[in-house]
Amino acid sequence: MRNKIVIVPLGEIDYILVNRLASSLASFFNFNLEILQGLELPKEAYNEKRGQFYSTVILSKLELLKSDDHERILGITEEDLYVPTLNFVLGEADPESKVAIISLFNLKQDYSSIMASEPVYFDRIFKEAVHELGHTMNLHHCPNPKCVMYFSQTIDDTDRKGKRFCDNCQRHITLV
Repeated sequence: MRNKIVIVPLGEIDYILVNRLASSLASFFNFNLEILQGLELPKEAYNEKRGQFYSTVILSKLELLKSDDHERILGITEEDLYVPTLNFVLGEADPESKVAIISLFNLKQDYSSIMASEPVYFDRIFKEAVHELGHTMNLHHCPNPKCVMYFSQTIDDTDRKGKRFCDNCQRHITLV
């Protein structure tokens, strides 16, 4: 059975962007790729005090969509995500269930609130998608700032890191 990535659009999202990301990820990983019909974000994931969605709750809902162990689920949303220990997250992944999510919310602009150019914005989306999918392949954060598995604490970190796994991370990828 061949490995597959299933993209799940969550909430209001640009489907042209989702299709472009799907095409890029299919080429990058050489996996089958499927895009599911969009879903609403789970209401129980929303934290009114923070005005954000708790990404771990969303991951548990996405896991229910998996049909076999060769599938990786990637949720994608425009909404702002968080985990309790951080102000926001660009994404989160569960290596055990092979489910991940990315948020486009903090990728659109830099700290000066200037909108990123379309190529910069798409590069950020692609890097974060590859990063989170890397976690579903049992990769951890990498100390190499040019590796896509480098942990982005700021949007500048995302802009500086590369689009590929370093040689060390590439050797440690586990597909099943």
